[in-house]
Amino acid sequence: MKGSNVKAIILAAGIGSRLGNPKPKPLTRLSSGERIMERQVDALQQIISIDDILVVIGFKKDLIMEEFSELTYVFNNVYDRTNTSKSLLKALRKVKSNDVIWLNGDVVFDPSVLNRIVQSETSCMAVNTASTGEEEVKYTVSPDGSILEVSKIVKNALGESVGINKIVANDIPLFIDMLEACDDNDYFERGIELAIEKGLKIFPVDVSDVLCIEVDFTEDLEKANRELDKT
Repeated sequence: MKGSNVKAIILAAGIGSRLGNPKPKPLTRLSSGERIMERQVDALQQIISIDDILVVIGFKKDLIMEEFSELTYVFNNVYDRTNTSKSLLKALRKVKSNDVIWLNGDVVFDPSVLNRIVQSETSCMAVNTASTGEEEVKYTVSPDGSILEVSKIVKNALGESVGINKIVANDIPLFIDMLEACDDNDYFERGIELAIEKGLKIFPVDVSDVLCIEVDFTEDLEKANRELDKT
């Protein structure tokens, strides 16, 4: 799969205050001994070149750059006043002609998740149908199976987004326009919703059967570590 027309973006600019860690969340150490972002980069390198991985940084950016000096970086200089919609926008402007996988820098996942995402011929979103937590980004679908709504306030949700997604090259111009239309504090999911209203088709990819946990709180980290300890 390496050498395919795919690039990856890791969103690692946020402060991550809910976890209570003084370091950027992607540098959180797991029970396996890896840092979250280290595990992500290793998984991405199974499908693309390390030169095709971009990382959006902001909070304590030097710590991330020192740990992963071989990666390419995009700096969100207003990371403390913007959310993931604007971080993703900055990076997407650099890779308009490629299919792009993007992921939050706090997702702990099995590498097989990326294989499922890459194999999809459409823009897609990894989802967990076994959980619909109140604080999580949830989704519903249209009759054709594509995503209809995706936000924290979705009613009658079918599951939740797990923070790993793909946008195919042809869909990127529309998505960029919609990210630009987002408010500074919007998550990138708001850009997806706006793009759906304009005709974007983005389909769920079920990864409920494998490890894929977004680490927002201490309980999430403990759950991820328990899963890792089983492997």
